[in-house]
Amino acid sequence: MDLNTLWFLLIGVLFAGFFVLEGFDYGVGMLLPFLGKDDTERRIIINTIGPVWDGNEVWLLTAGGAMFAAFPAWYASLFSAFYIPLVAFLLGLILRGVGLEFRSKDKSPKWRNLWDWLIAFGSFLPALLIGVVFANLVRGLPFNSRAIFAGGVLDLVSPFALLGGLCSLTLFLTQGALFLSLKTEAEIRTRAIRFATIIRYLAFALLIVLYATFPVSSENRILSQVLRVLTLVTFAAPGWLMRKERMGWSFALSSLTLVLFVVTVFQAIFPNVLISSLGENFNLTIHTASSSPYTLTIMSFVALIFVPLVLVYQGWTYWIFRKRITRNSNIIY
Repeated sequence: MDLNTLWFLLIGVLFAGFFVLEGFDYGVGMLLPFLGKDDTERRIIINTIGPVWDGNEVWLLTAGGAMFAAFPAWYASLFSAFYIPLVAFLLGLILRGVGLEFRSKDKSPKWRNLWDWLIAFGSFLPALLIGVVFANLVRGLPFNSRAIFAGGVLDLVSPFALLGGLCSLTLFLTQGALFLSLKTEAEIRTRAIRFATIIRYLAFALLIVLYATFPVSSENRILSQVLRVLTLVTFAAPGWLMRKERMGWSFALSSLTLVLFVVTVFQAIFPNVLISSLGENFNLTIHTASSSPYTLTIMSFVALIFVPLVLVYQGWTYWIFRKRITRNSNIIY
């Protein structure tokens, strides 16, 4: 395996971690105004992600940074093409971050209700748009011979792209509801389980339609089909577990579904990083879009040292804040 392939896989791992961790973050944020019936319940919901949400976002930042350093042409072309969606994505992150920090600075019900809805909206935008971006990676966009986006905004919001956005949205809602079932109790937990039971049917149906229309190259057809089937199986399996209230296993399988979803997308485009709808000759590959071998070598040594440290630290954070949040807990946010 050469360094180009290695860094393509590592970026896929970073996005998989982002989908799993920020998936429940966004899901909890979107569910905040609906599952929390009073201020105390909403503060309980926020405190389930309060100690970890900003750390989870590092996975996205690191993935973007790795793309910039390892595949600068991929980074430049992708971010140029998705300029408007990415601005909306960042707006959502800003609203969400500010809302989580500001909503408890004033006891006014109107103030807190406003920020609760802004947190929900700020979680909704990234959850939808990340699926749009991933769907477009698979479908391909009009990039010319210089890897410059030659289309318009309407090229980014095709039915297939919007379907991808709805898939990521409903998958994250399911992930968030399952996470709340692990971190809360009483009425909030009951509502979360009920919501997860309902939304997963919609997410499953959307995932089937998305995969049925998935463009796949002939050389990778068998592997792609296996990955799609595995994704559907791991997402369907928690149905029985949820009826038995085995929420830990349900959350684990939901997380595995998100990992497999990212793997399916990255496998579908490999060895390309950007697919041009104008012709295969205009595709950007892991070799034509990459940095120099020297840069990739230095990055590999840095990653070998610091990635394990980050994983240990984040794992320790989750272990420290592993307990359920109740009305008697020390609620900070």
